Order: sequence, then C-alpha cells, then structure tokens
Amino acid sequence: MEQKLQELLDKIYNEGVAKGQDVAATMVRDAERKAERIVEEAKKEAEEIRNRANEEAEELRRNVSSELRLSAEQALHALRQQVSHLIITKAVNEPLRDAFSGREFLKKIIETLIRNWDPGNEARGLALLLPEKEREELGQYFSAKAREILNGSLEIRFDDKLESGFRIGPEDGSYLISFTEKDFQAFFSDYLRPKTKALLYGSN
Repeated sequence: MEQKLQELLDKIYNEGVAKGQDVAATMVRDAERKAERIVEEAKKEAEEIRNRANEEAEELRRNVSSELRLSAEQALHALRQQVSHLIITKAVNEPLRDAFSGREFLKKIIETLIRNWDPGNEARGLALLLPEKEREELGQYFSAKAREILNGSLEIRFDDKLESGFRIGPEDGSYLISFTEKDFQAFFSDYLRPKTKALLYGSN
C-alpha cells in the first residue's frame, strides 16, 4: 500500500514537473518571440527614423543650396545694376551738366523749339518758364527775341523752384513740356541702360 502511494506521489510529482517544464518552455518561447518582435520593431523604427533624418537633411541641403544660389544671383544682379548705373551716370551727367551750364546751348534749343512750335489750329501764344537765376541773361535775351520769333506772342515767366533748363507750353498754361537737366538725365539713362547692359554683359 505504501509502495502504491509512493508510486502515485511520484507519478503526480513527475507529471507536475513535466507540466511545469512545458509551461516554462512555452513561456520562454513566448518571451523569445516577443523579444524578437520588439527587436524587429525597434530596428524598423530606427530605420524609419534614419530614413526621415536623411530625407530632412537632403531637403535642408536643397533649400540651403537654392537660397545660396538665389542670393548669389541677386547679389550679382545688384552689382551689375550698380556698375551700369555708375557708367551711365558718368557718361550722361557730366556732359549734360556742362551743356546746361552753357547759355548758348540753351538759347539754341529754346529758339529751335519756338520756331518749330506747331499748336495746330489753335492760335495761342507760348509761355516760356525759366529758372529765376536766369532772369537777367536768358530772360532779357528772349524778351528781346520774342517779337522777332513769334511776333511778340511769347510770355516769359520765372520759377525759383526750377534749378536748370526750362519748360515751355501754351500761354494758357494747359500743359508744359519740361526740358530740365534731370529730364534729360532720365531720358538718356533710360535710353542707354539696355545698351550698356548688352555691351557689358551680352544680350542675355
């Protein structure tokens, strides 16, 4: 009886141990599988992070490269404009200053305009606007010339805000055409700008 009881106890023990070993083996296998999944997921996540970082770095490189290229183009364009402006200023301003300081030059231009003035069918006189500082010389000169050129129908006015050159138009003041040093500077600068750029940098 005792022997049977011992055998039964041994059998229960062995079955319990075997079952425990099976459970333990199953738990170890589950843990290993979970660990493998965690490792795989970690590797995958790390790869995704690395890929995102590479993409962001490449995007940043492209943006920086694009900004640098744009900045360089803008700087070059600004430099070209400055060089062109300096050349045009040198070519235009000094000769115009010399021309407008010469009274004979202004007299010839004004006389030519007056002689060729064509108001159409309107029979109205002309008004000549001169700088106040020219009252003595040009003012007196054209006052004397008015009768000869336009049978006296030339009104001469003076403006202390006008620094150089002159303005001319109908006597009623409906409009005035400006011929100042600044007007000629703007005209010749606009005319010379594309030609200067083409000469310096080519047609493109």
